[in-house]
Amino acid sequence: MGARLRNIQARAAEHGRLRTGYTQGKRPMRSATWVVTSHSEDHVRAAAVLWGGEPEQWQPLNSTISQWRVITKASSIEALITPGDPLNQYNEMWSAGGCQRRCDGDTELLTRQPCICAARFGEDWHQQKKGTVCSTTSRLNVMLPDLSGMGMWRAETHSFYAAQEWGGMVDMVLAGTDGKGFIPVTLRIEPRQVIREGQTKKFPVVVVELRGVTPRQALAGPMNAAAALDPGAAGQARAAIEGPKGRDWIAEANGALTSDDVRDLWMEAQKEGAVHPKGTDALSRQLMAIASEKDAENKAPDTGPGPDEDGAYEVEVVDEPREPAGWPAAARPGSGAGR
Repeated sequence: MGARLRNIQARAAEHGRLRTGYTQGKRPMRSATWVVTSHSEDHVRAAAVLWGGEPEQWQPLNSTISQWRVITKASSIEALITPGDPLNQYNEMWSAGGCQRRCDGDTELLTRQPCICAARFGEDWHQQKKGTVCSTTSRLNVMLPDLSGMGMWRAETHSFYAAQEWGGMVDMVLAGTDGKGFIPVTLRIEPRQVIREGQTKKFPVVVVELRGVTPRQALAGPMNAAAALDPGAAGQARAAIEGPKGRDWIAEANGALTSDDVRDLWMEAQKEGAVHPKGTDALSRQLMAIASEKDAENKAPDTGPGPDEDGAYEVEVVDEPREPAGWPAAARPGSGAGR
């Protein structure tokens, strides 16, 4: 691998944004489906093919540079959390002049003062009218594996409730992977409502969910790129080892008395789809190895018949060893299957 500059942080280019709203003229509108925006027309058109909608040119508020956007028909999209920490969260207040406040919840970072919103309105400051307090801002960088380019897409939400869920979800994943693997996720816009002071308020929340993997798999350590790109196949491979409904085939085989019992167990695993019929999978090879161990354990010392009165031994016919019926040839030791 080549050298890297040590005084800068390497990062992938940002291809665009994933939004839960759009502007109609100068009026902000909420969207029940994802809005994909980018400077690249190709990226937006590709998103429209995947998730529906009509691509169009669009100019963000307070900007003189036009972009492309598509208001898709999808409320859920597939994404990958990439190595590193993908989440940034601050309480922010913006104006036409730029960012006026950026707070980590304790300290306003631009002025180094204690949190201004909490000092003025208390712990429920986030319930105050928009514009009078900071907005809870969460930015999650993800990769969209079905779009061209190796860059990142930024999902952004100003939801106080999403901030809590995003932080909890990402921190649990990072605890299991140490930020060194890919994690397949679904980004889903979910309608929520709360009742405050007798009034019902409806709003969308972006939910980040594991996709195609269980918490056990996601927290077991870094996941390679191939497994993350095809989590369904990874889950099936895991299920082949663990067996349906968490059945522990290896433990049952170790508890068997004879190799025939282990063979019968393999036949059950085959019926339940836990092993390949040809025995080319890892579980079949493990069960065959245990069966061989059972044969060795149960083999009694063979002293053989003694000589007759003339000192001659009875002729002994030795059969060639053969595998118990039912074992696939590919699962036998030394077959080289699956190597």
